[in-house]
Amino acid sequence: MKSHWHMMVVDDEEVMRESLAAWLREDGYSVETAVSGKDAIARIGGREFAIFFIDLKMPGGMDGIETMLEIKKLQPDASVIIVTAYATVDTAITAMKEGAQEYIVKPCNPEEISLLVNRIIKVKDLQRENVLLRKKLTRQYSFHDLISKSPKMMEIFHLVREVASLRSTVLIQGDSGTGKELIARAIHFSGDRATKPFIGVSCAALAETLLESELFGHEEGAFTGASGRKKGKFEIADGGTIFLDEIGDISQKLQVDLLRVLQEKKMYRVGGNVEIAFDARVIAATNRDLRQAVREGRFREDLFYRLNVITITIPALRERCEDIPLLAHHFIDRIARELKKDVTEISEGALKLLMNHAWPGNVRELENAIERAIVTGKGGMLTEADFHFLAPGKEEAGWDIPTDLTLDEVENRVIAATLRRTHGNIKEAAGILGVDRSTLYDRIKKYNLPRN
Repeated sequence: MKSHWHMMVVDDEEVMRESLAAWLREDGYSVETAVSGKDAIARIGGREFAIFFIDLKMPGGMDGIETMLEIKKLQPDASVIIVTAYATVDTAITAMKEGAQEYIVKPCNPEEISLLVNRIIKVKDLQRENVLLRKKLTRQYSFHDLISKSPKMMEIFHLVREVASLRSTVLIQGDSGTGKELIARAIHFSGDRATKPFIGVSCAALAETLLESELFGHEEGAFTGASGRKKGKFEIADGGTIFLDEIGDISQKLQVDLLRVLQEKKMYRVGGNVEIAFDARVIAATNRDLRQAVREGRFREDLFYRLNVITITIPALRERCEDIPLLAHHFIDRIARELKKDVTEISEGALKLLMNHAWPGNVRELENAIERAIVTGKGGMLTEADFHFLAPGKEEAGWDIPTDLTLDEVENRVIAATLRRTHGNIKEAAGILGVDRSTLYDRIKKYNLPRN
């Protein structure tokens, strides 16, 4: 219904303000009026307005352009129509450059206003319908924080539900970036331990002695720097789940210790002599081939079979390409909202490019690509041009890392190549390099680099 769309008329002239509002109400829209820019901003409150009609020349220190810019900060999706009796090419160009959707001249024609509003609302109806459809699809194909319509992933979701409330150890296998921790969390939060702790540990991030202390805790004075007693992750996870990520990277000694802990459900803190019982479900994950590691003597066979009670193998993204559009739209909705960017769509050409990419970094790489495109993109729709960094052959070709250059020389070459690629666009180059513009300007000055 039209009454679901709210509009606001901002004009210091009462006759113009009330006439325009009356025409819009006759067409069935809900309309608010404001006498100035400050009044308009104060009246917005928590309501969402589809269209603002704003007079260009208003007294009170805030003209129409300034009012529009402030409103856009609060409601970036709103359409703004600038209304003025002083029509010049310069003012029209300024209004459109700053974000106005239309520019109309007084005296206004009611029929023209109706046609203009009807055209804008039709677009907004379609956008709203698309958003609702995407949300419906996301709900239909989502499971906790996982989104997929792939038959392989549907089987995994079914298995997760089946094993969620069991005590059995689970081994999750899959390439980096496939979402192993998300599967582990889905298991935990789908079962009867959901209200208890979920504790994650990256086994590859710490040295052996630190990882041992992290897992099992330590007593005061157990080693240099152990100034007090510390509980280990197994103890903290009591009643819940401990997630051992990158389990294939632990040392032989820790493999022995972990095997004993898994068998007995008891442990000693480092430097302690009191046995501590715990009840934590163990979920382990790896991107390594543990069977191969067992054959090569790098991983204990008995520990492998202790971990490998229930196995879940997550397919790579390239094996479930049907998920790419779903994931792309999901990431666009979330990332654009987090970054406060007015990006809502992705073109067919861009989706085709994403579907044809190999995604060696899997879902994590796709998420990063979407974020980079949103940061460096300039429109409300992501296009093929916004994913230029995924051009065919770039990832496959790789990069021979120079071993005969200083770090400064490497930085110089990388910045110079990025500037050439972006034709001197500092904002885009800074986004690609992951630095702010001031840092990039400093480096350009330091290495005396040309802008293009």
